[in-house]
Amino acid sequence: MPQGIILQEDVEPPGCSSTLAGQQETFSFIEAPQPTHPSKTTTRVLRPVPGLHRFKCSSQSLAFRKRFFPHTSAAEWNDWHWQLRNRITDMGQLSRMLRLSPEEQGAVERHAGTLPLAVTPYYASLLDPEDSRQPLRRTVIPVEGEFLEASGEADDPLGEDADSPVHGLVHRYPDRVLFLVTGFCSTYCRYCTRSRMVGKIGECRFNVDQWERAIAYIEATPVVRDVLLSGGDPLTLGDDKLEWLLSRLRRIPHVEMLRIGTKAPVVLPQRITPALTRMLKRFHPLWMSIHFTHPDELTAEVSQACERLADAGIPLGSQTVLLAGVNDEVETMRRLVHGLLRIRVKPYYLYQCDPISGSAHFRTSVEKGLEIIRGLRGFTTGYAVPSYVIDAPGGGGKIPLLPDYLVGRDGNDLLLRNYAGHIYRYPDACGQGDTSSTVVIQ
Repeated sequence: MPQGIILQEDVEPPGCSSTLAGQQETFSFIEAPQPTHPSKTTTRVLRPVPGLHRFKCSSQSLAFRKRFFPHTSAAEWNDWHWQLRNRITDMGQLSRMLRLSPEEQGAVERHAGTLPLAVTPYYASLLDPEDSRQPLRRTVIPVEGEFLEASGEADDPLGEDADSPVHGLVHRYPDRVLFLVTGFCSTYCRYCTRSRMVGKIGECRFNVDQWERAIAYIEATPVVRDVLLSGGDPLTLGDDKLEWLLSRLRRIPHVEMLRIGTKAPVVLPQRITPALTRMLKRFHPLWMSIHFTHPDELTAEVSQACERLADAGIPLGSQTVLLAGVNDEVETMRRLVHGLLRIRVKPYYLYQCDPISGSAHFRTSVEKGLEIIRGLRGFTTGYAVPSYVIDAPGGGGKIPLLPDYLVGRDGNDLLLRNYAGHIYRYPDACGQGDTSSTVVIQ
């Protein structure tokens, strides 16, 4: 097939249910221009258009496709609908592609309930088939540690349910709300903060009625100026449903900015189509927070996806969870943040891993996070240094943590430690009523 040709997309009825290895989850495959209601869609027929939808394919994913999906064309592989329909969701599929460790095999066999196993073929192509300790593999393949609950862990450690005035809406901070629009993800991270609810089988808790109730609350609450769409992953919704949501929110006079939290550009970069970016740019100011984990995710496909979003005028920020054995080394994090800047993504947050049930094997000490910030601040551009935060258990919100750069005071001078460990003075007579105290630096 000539490069850069779009074929007619395979579509299913809007709101269809697709059965994936026994897990029934609902997502829309329809794209339609400017819908008036998400349940009233018009199928868009895509005809061959030279040069319109050219999508990069790394050698790694090409080799993986030829080995495990030999009858799949490049056009199918680069169709996000195909990626969703062909997710790896069970032991049989997984064991064909990976040599499973006893820990992995035991966890997959005993899993039940929420946070199912699901990995897009694209993201599976990045996993090491032999090494169960590979960082990316550890983030998406279950292990027995998920079933061990340590002290202080909880299913809803951040207390989101307690701050939810209507189902699917979290109103914790004064001027902004978290709007959960779906419980579906293309790929499930094993440390997910919302593992209690994502991927539920046979239960449609997120639908138009739920959206309408949440929107009614936002309309009736003028203090809300900022709405963050999350889930699940909002970008697993079809363009028509996402456009309907954004249109409804944009019509609310006091909503000044919209945000989307997603991992789709990383695990499903094929989702970032020209049609999607054309639609999204109609709703500025629109921001996007993308969940990156490790520099090995920065492939040619991901680079192109972020390029398309940035070219549409969408500011991109990364949200990274600090994970033991995955990204808890200064050099690993430095490679990640440098790579992000190269693809026009600003490192935004570095999260201490939330104490969700069964997460102890992922959590590092807080000192490890501070060590990473010390290893970045001053040693690279400030644009590359994220804010290190703990989302406080019980609903306390995000609390930033910094290394101890403020050492103390000597008379009218502040004593400051720089990135290299040297002490400097800053005259600050206005900041100290009693100037007689002195701090001695050892």
